[in-house]
Amino acid sequence: MLTSARPTARRRALAAAGTAVVLTLTLAACGSSSSSSPDRDHSAKASSASTSPSMRDMPGMDHMAAGNGLSDNKDGYRLNSKDTALAAGKQTPYRFTVTGPDGKPVTAFAVDQTKRMHFYAIRSDLTGFQHIHPTMAADGTWNADLASLAPGSWRVFASFTPDSGAGKGTAFVLSRALTVPGTGTKTPLPAAAKTAEVDGYTVTVNGEPMAGMAHPMSVTITKGGKPVTGLEPYLDTYAHLTAFHEGDTAFAHLHPTTKVNGDHGGPELSFDAELPTSGNWRLYLQFQTGGTLHTAALTLNVG
Repeated sequence: MLTSARPTARRRALAAAGTAVVLTLTLAACGSSSSSSPDRDHSAKASSASTSPSMRDMPGMDHMAAGNGLSDNKDGYRLNSKDTALAAGKQTPYRFTVTGPDGKPVTAFAVDQTKRMHFYAIRSDLTGFQHIHPTMAADGTWNADLASLAPGSWRVFASFTPDSGAGKGTAFVLSRALTVPGTGTKTPLPAAAKTAEVDGYTVTVNGEPMAGMAHPMSVTITKGGKPVTGLEPYLDTYAHLTAFHEGDTAFAHLHPTTKVNGDHGGPELSFDAELPTSGNWRLYLQFQTGGTLHTAALTLNVG
């Protein structure tokens, strides 16, 4: 009896060990297969998304300035000017400097869209838009020749990127208030619309930008009902789009993503819109044909 029991016990022990091995391999296989479970797939996609290019990495987004431009100083940089009022009805120079964290005028600026300084003026009712490129003296003093200004409250914006110092490579938009004495009439903001007419051209905006979110938007340009395909480069792009917010004149620059390829741009142009707050924004679209610069304006409501 003892002799026959030993083989039986041995077989049972081997069977138990085999079962344990099988169970271990099964659990290991289950653990391995869990890497392709829905949760793991979601994590992998999230990781992939986190390393994919953001909208700021897209063409035209590398110099996007943060903020709404309503301050005259940021991170130690300051927009300075003795001019607080300018005469109405005639071309008038506006002189200013940009000082850095050390309090000295900045004289080294990086080129952004072919210019070292973009300067804008807008009346409080969002009329009178001007976009000019001032000249700088050796001491860092800029001179912006503003065209005739209507009486009222204005704000001027300087958009630039230092090419040295603590803020090297950082885009800034700083602004100051300006008064033009005289009796002025406030112009009501035109109602929100998707199209605008200028010099025989029709500009149509496509897209529904949301406040505080980067959102793609496109603009289509036609003339006489036919697509325009002869847009010429302007500031290293086929169109320059600037926006100002109703009520506070907050600033936003919508950056183009359509690459320039000769004098045959259009009819559709792509932009990345990042408008910080909801409400009505007045958009100014500048484009060039036949050596002539056109400026179309329309009101866009942002939710």
